[in-house]
Amino acid sequence: MKRTAIPERPDWKAQAEQLGFRFHTIDGERYWDERAYYAFTLRQVEDDIEQATRQVHDMAMHLVDEAVNSEQLLERLAIPPAYWDWIRDSWKSGQPHVYGRMDLAYDGTGPAKLYELNYDTPTALYEAAYFQWLWLEQQIASGGLPGGADQYNRIQEALCEAFAHLAREKRIGSGIHFSAVKGSEEDRATVSYLRDCAHQVGIRTDYVAIEDIGISAEGWFTDERDNVIQTLFKLYPLEFMMVERFGPDLVRGTMQLLEPPWKAVLSNKAVLPLLWERHAGHPNLLPAYFEGEGHALREGWVRKPLFSREGANIELVTPAGERLSSPGPYDDCAAILQAYHPLPEFDGGYPLIGSWVVADEPVGMGLREDDGLITRNTSRFVPHAIIG
Repeated sequence: MKRTAIPERPDWKAQAEQLGFRFHTIDGERYWDERAYYAFTLRQVEDDIEQATRQVHDMAMHLVDEAVNSEQLLERLAIPPAYWDWIRDSWKSGQPHVYGRMDLAYDGTGPAKLYELNYDTPTALYEAAYFQWLWLEQQIASGGLPGGADQYNRIQEALCEAFAHLAREKRIGSGIHFSAVKGSEEDRATVSYLRDCAHQVGIRTDYVAIEDIGISAEGWFTDERDNVIQTLFKLYPLEFMMVERFGPDLVRGTMQLLEPPWKAVLSNKAVLPLLWERHAGHPNLLPAYFEGEGHALREGWVRKPLFSREGANIELVTPAGERLSSPGPYDDCAAILQAYHPLPEFDGGYPLIGSWVVADEPVGMGLREDDGLITRNTSRFVPHAIIG
């Protein structure tokens, strides 16, 4: 694994704009950054990234099966009791899921280490699945990359296959509404991309903003035109939905959710100490503990609020006692402590690997790079290639 400088495509920004990737620049700073790429060997990808992803995913799914049957675990996961049966039933009835992303620290030489799971509302999807693949093809065509270069990336193909399977097996309603909040261009672009994947395999789709979802007198969830929503893909946190106005109506089961209710088990940081309790010493896990329950982290630690997203409200203490932190809105919720395991440093950048899982299979990765040890929502996306 190494970071390699490469000339940018002269028209990449125009292409991004034309393709709807308008958040390529955030607050005047690069989000998409193709001035360099990360080069991996095939062995590194297959043995260290793909296999680690498969093992961690399998452990996480076994944890869901255990947690839905344990009120004690659901309580430790900070899930409101009113939703326990709803979540349990969604797992027991086999409600399908589509995708998730796990964040891994990896320097090319040792086991990849799990930082966290993003299994309810993962973003950075379009740029990982499509735009970095387009970069690869065009760099090969122009001679910027060798002809034999490849990329760990069958994300789009897997998403289309997953949606096709759900439709073919009648695991979803006659159509899917896709939804995100009105004010987020990134979230809207993500669901537009997923909607296009579903549309490609013949699924009828529609879009509704989260704010425009209502409920009829008969208890059916509806869009702004009063059409009943049978299946909703929502890029909106389950924990938000549970505490908002229509939260109690979710348990009626009149609307199918993608991702399903059981993803609440995996959508917060409490999953990290629970995995460590069950698989202590696993090479792909870091020691993690619930704050206040006692821990043995003496060589540095990272404090993460249970429902923190996009690097918000993270506090990091190095073995030397140096403290780093990030602001955010999650400063009043319970937290976990995870062992300090810094991201590797390449030419002043600290890359985090986002490893994608679609329908239980590892399918690709994208890298986010920051100038510091905490990866944030503005951290740069840098493409990758398999060289050799």
